[in-house]
Amino acid sequence: MRTLDLLIIFGYLIGIVVFGSWFAKKQQTTSDYFLGDRSVPWWAVAFSIVATETSTITFISVPGIAFSRGGNFQFLQLVLGYLAGRIVISLLFIPSYFRGELLTVYQLLDRRFGSKIKMIAASLFVVMRNIADGIRLLLTAIVLAAVYTSFQPGANAETITVVSVILIGVAMIVFTYFGGMEAVIWVEVVQLGIYIAGAIAAAVILTNSIDGGLGAAFANASAFHKFSLFDFSFDFTKTFTFWAGLIGGCFPTMSTHGTDQYLVQRYLCTDRARKAVTALLVSGAIVLGQFIGFLFIGVLLFSYYHPFTDPGYTAAASTAFPFGGGDRVFPDFITRHMPSGLSGLVVAAIFAAAMSSSLNSIAATAVNDLYKPFRPARPDKHYLKVSHILTLFWGVVQIGVALVVRHQNRSALDQALSIASLINGPVLGVFLVGTFLRRVSEPPALIGMGASIAVMLYIFFATKIAWTWYVFIGSTITLIVAGIASFAFAPAPDAMQDELSPGLSNK
Repeated sequence: MRTLDLLIIFGYLIGIVVFGSWFAKKQQTTSDYFLGDRSVPWWAVAFSIVATETSTITFISVPGIAFSRGGNFQFLQLVLGYLAGRIVISLLFIPSYFRGELLTVYQLLDRRFGSKIKMIAASLFVVMRNIADGIRLLLTAIVLAAVYTSFQPGANAETITVVSVILIGVAMIVFTYFGGMEAVIWVEVVQLGIYIAGAIAAAVILTNSIDGGLGAAFANASAFHKFSLFDFSFDFTKTFTFWAGLIGGCFPTMSTHGTDQYLVQRYLCTDRARKAVTALLVSGAIVLGQFIGFLFIGVLLFSYYHPFTDPGYTAAASTAFPFGGGDRVFPDFITRHMPSGLSGLVVAAIFAAAMSSSLNSIAATAVNDLYKPFRPARPDKHYLKVSHILTLFWGVVQIGVALVVRHQNRSALDQALSIASLINGPVLGVFLVGTFLRRVSEPPALIGMGASIAVMLYIFFATKIAWTWYVFIGSTITLIVAGIASFAFAPAPDAMQDELSPGLSNK
């Protein structure tokens, strides 16, 4: 990398901060700060959803999946579930989001069950999202550290990674603090274009750098079964199978896109249920295309580095030999082998993926679901001030998470998704209880969530069950236990039973 690359990278970071600050004058109320006054067009929301899903983890880890020994395209089986989950959300959940004025999705649980359920679900979201995005921040810092050490080979990589975590984290905090949700969405629209352009540029350079070009890449990939797509085995310990993808991919999507404030907040920035449905379904088609593209980059990297020609390839401890892990492969190519200027563009693309900040969504949840119940009837300006303070606080927390997990060797994609899936099951389960088990009141719903959380912790720490099954298992346990426990309690009032009933809004 050259000076031009550094100028592009830091110019992008500065530009993001300035762009976010430009939106500050529009943030006069909590509705402005969290929902952009519900005036964002559906296509911008669709692009924002894609940019949100395509984190740095995706940009770096997915190519590493195809590159690694035994890696292939079976990751795409998850995308089938992602598409199915979107259809279910459009039919079951989105209509209820536009009945009344919601600031967070967990307010629906308050209307359906009561404040205890709402606060538990909101707390689980805050914990999960900070951990997952702390990991995402770390991955971005690893790339920045690689950029710096390419200029200063003798620099301490550990120290540079720590400094990078803090630098990127501060930029993310400042941007979100001033810009609010509307700025987040519009920046994500720009970011989508940047990282797609960066990925295409990397693919073109790789193709031209491989002896024999695309033909050789396809031949090598075929020889090592890289294009294997389906695995129909019914093995709960395997992460990527057809059934784990269809079922295990559908349920996490129902959770992340249907009951997680991070993404639901984007739907609420539109003014109609049909616009939100359109945005969600269009985003699914784009996500499928880009996952195929990222896996194909992994195939190209496999031929470029040709690790299979080394005598120690099959016996190497790391499946990503000669690298310590799959997450290291693409950053190495970007920082060491791409031409000046293009290298800076792709690193900026990685930063673009990392800047899909969750801080505004976490602040919205913390203020509306966890703070307001204890400080009710305060002026809106007071809640807006608290929102800014919490944005700063949770940003510091995510920086702390990144620093704590930086010594983990496990794939960051696998680590982040397993943590998210661990607690998303109980939350999705209680939404399904509210939708399908109309007589269930708050006490049996709490029992169902408690049982699900306990079982999921056991599964996480004491079994080898793949994380792709976590949400399905967790939500099913919540549904079954709450249904059984409901016979010991009085049914929910009729008015509450209608809060999560399906049916497309006319709006």
